[in-house]
Amino acid sequence: QVQLVESGGGLVQAGGSLRLSCAVSGSIFSINAMGWYRQAPGKQRELVAVLNSGGVSNYADSVKGRFTISRDNAKNTVYLQMNSLKPEDTAVYYCAAHHVRSSFSVDDYWGQGTQVTVSS
Repeated sequence: QVQLVESGGGLVQAGGSLRLSCAVSGSIFSINAMGWYRQAPGKQRELVAVLNSGGVSNYADSVKGRFTISRDNAKNTVYLQMNSLKPEDTAVYYCAAHHVRSSFSVDDYWGQGTQVTVSS
């Protein structure tokens, strides 16, 4: 079992920055990748950024150049640094841990979510 707790959300003006944190505990050895996702009202949940165990990251086109995913292994914490925020970034942001069992089977563990609101 993996437990995730997000923090760092809040209200920020357009152009501002926030850093989200995700504290990870439990069966950390089983995690193959960490991801940040977001869901805006009336929209589907979308991938924002992923970071695999080898340190390779990937980003949604909408956040490339603005967001950075990173981890602090000593603290068992994953971060999402969000710069140059736009109103369209407003969403509930979720941290996720992915355990790949096979090419067709992935176990996902989700945090409770943290609200990010960007005012115009």
